[in-house]
Amino acid sequence: MENPFELLDHRLSVIERYLVKLDEKFYPTQQTDQWFDLNELCSYLPDKTATATVYGWVHTSQIPCHKGGKKLRFLKSEIDNWLLQGKK
Repeated sequence: MENPFELLDHRLSVIERYLVKLDEKFYPTQQTDQWFDLNELCSYLPDKTATATVYGWVHTSQIPCHKGGKKLRFLKSEIDNWLLQGKK
């Protein structure tokens, strides 16, 4: 006959693993936002947009960006929100 305490311990560990998975699903850990340079942004965008197109969007303020000196930087969370606003 199996030890009832071992059975309880096993079942509790299964429940604990399940609860950890649920916790991670509903309360994901905070990840720091990611910065893209122009080339990284072009690779990240779904259509793999050309750099000239992104420069045009920046010039007409169509895409959220940050300028550090002469370099353009893009915050991933802002780009994700921008992409979601364009959905139909």
